[in-house]
Amino acid sequence: MNLRELVSALNDFASPSLAESWDNVGLLVEPSPPHTVNTLFLTNDLTEEVMEEAVQKKADLVLSYHPPIFTPLKRVTWKTWKERLVVRALENRIGIYSPHTAYDAVPHGVNNWLAKGLGACTSVPLHPSTAPSSPSEGTHRVEFCADAEHLDAVLSKIKDIPEISCLTTLPARVEGEEQTRISLTCSQKALLEVVALLSQSSLLYPKTEILSLQKPLLPHTGMGRLCTLSEPVSLSDIIERVKGHLQLPHVRVAVGAGRTLESPVKKAALCAGSGSSVLKGTEADLYLTGEMSHHDVLDAVANGISVILCEHSNTERGFLSELRDTLAIHLQNKINIIVSEKDRDPLQVA
Repeated sequence: MNLRELVSALNDFASPSLAESWDNVGLLVEPSPPHTVNTLFLTNDLTEEVMEEAVQKKADLVLSYHPPIFTPLKRVTWKTWKERLVVRALENRIGIYSPHTAYDAVPHGVNNWLAKGLGACTSVPLHPSTAPSSPSEGTHRVEFCADAEHLDAVLSKIKDIPEISCLTTLPARVEGEEQTRISLTCSQKALLEVVALLSQSSLLYPKTEILSLQKPLLPHTGMGRLCTLSEPVSLSDIIERVKGHLQLPHVRVAVGAGRTLESPVKKAALCAGSGSSVLKGTEADLYLTGEMSHHDVLDAVANGISVILCEHSNTERGFLSELRDTLAIHLQNKINIIVSEKDRDPLQVA
């Protein structure tokens, strides 16, 4: 597949617009076009060892779940390992694409895969995503009426205000008088200027309407998951299920205050990777994530919530095998998709 065609298909699979605002997702490194992709190489982290593997396996595009370029690069030299990744990628005509939190949000993504380790359950996002293109612009809609005497002057001043869109006019009859109903969409900043203008022009009547435009929530899409198990299961059994799902010999466990390893777990909140900010304040019997700060663990335990920590990338990496099979169908088996054998969590129990 042509690289740009493949990137478009990957964006359709999980829209980059679903990623968190702080994230750096999408195509990060692009060899000079035209660039054909025969082999797509999947990894959780793009380290130098993994890049060497991608080169040896003649990959044309690396899909790295974590973005190897996150903070801006001021130069591309051989000095630091992340700069060397870019150099090696371009020298070997390998593109780099990263989905990161876009894959966290989608229903067929990392968090839903992690939830499978709990057993039979239903789940909902802890922080639902909103439709990125509805409304396309603005946060508020303002509607008001103006008579013929004020109409042209008001419209002229409104058009000078930045961040206003969807400006329309319609004939209207107010208290028996012919007037014009004006409707516009604007940003929060522009709203203050519109209200000030209407107040100065004596047009801010009780019939002026200011509506807050809320983007609709996307079903089953968003950050984290709150999982309700079909049947309560002891904490010790959940620990074994999670270890089996993630293929780990050990996990770290903090037992909630007033709980034991035999206490039942009915509701579990989870977040792949680093879950403190996503899980914080959620009422559940259990928090499941890769890592949390010491003090966030103490807060959870004090509130009677047990915590299972598996190390950051251990809660993500196993998803790659499922992703390989799902992407093969999505891409109609047009390219070869392989999963890195060198990718691993940097931490191990010694």
